[in-house]
Amino acid sequence: MKISEIFCKSILTKSGIYGIDYAVNPYTGCQHNCAYCYAVFMKKFSPHQQPWGEFVDAKINAPTILKKQLRHTPPGRVLISSVTDAYQPLEARYELTRKCLQQFQKTSFFISILTKSSLAVRDIDVLKSLHCEVGFTLTTVDEDVKSVFEPESSSIKDRLAALHTLSDAHIPTYAFFGPLIPCISDTRESLESLFSAVNSHVRYVIVDTMNFYAGPWNRLQKTLQSWDAALIPRLEAIKKDPAYTVDLRKRVSEVASVPVEFCF
Repeated sequence: MKISEIFCKSILTKSGIYGIDYAVNPYTGCQHNCAYCYAVFMKKFSPHQQPWGEFVDAKINAPTILKKQLRHTPPGRVLISSVTDAYQPLEARYELTRKCLQQFQKTSFFISILTKSSLAVRDIDVLKSLHCEVGFTLTTVDEDVKSVFEPESSSIKDRLAALHTLSDAHIPTYAFFGPLIPCISDTRESLESLFSAVNSHVRYVIVDTMNFYAGPWNRLQKTLQSWDAALIPRLEAIKKDPAYTVDLRKRVSEVASVPVEFCF
């Protein structure tokens, strides 16, 4: 893993994500190295020769730049983070996410955090002083599947424990089931397990399907080739089937035990 320290010119950027005004990404790249990562397109903005998932740039001046930007930026909803995980392992050393969150204290910005890391519980003291919510991504409750598709992220057990801890601390929480991996975590049984794992500790769930754009799909196929190559033609068929998302919405709606928002 190639770790670099860089200086950024801007850290609070306008977002095109529905319902989100701004995004803050304290790092470029991510140690979690998820097989299905949609943010692989960020590689073209990096000088690194290493593949996506094998380098991280820490924006070491991010808190200072954010403080300056907040002086003249209209309040809105901020997503932390949109193309990295703000609580990836490197955050334990750099604390860039924590220091950025501190800049939002005594402001009227609403902060929405999404992570696969239990490290988020470290910042409960700061989170209690913010208008915020914290979400945990869960694509499966099967630790073996998780280890294949999300090799360096926190275990499912640790994520759920962190979710419970934050909820018990009266910090609003949600879950993100995405991407649901076709033929693996999109079955009725898998969906029931996902909802059962979170329904008593989240206000709502966001659900998303697999991103089949060339970059993430090519990346995912490499993992499937070594894990279960027979899944590749099955996913290829799903990729071309317009009825898949309709059927998936129906399955999710039938088992949902909390309010659901769909991204597809």
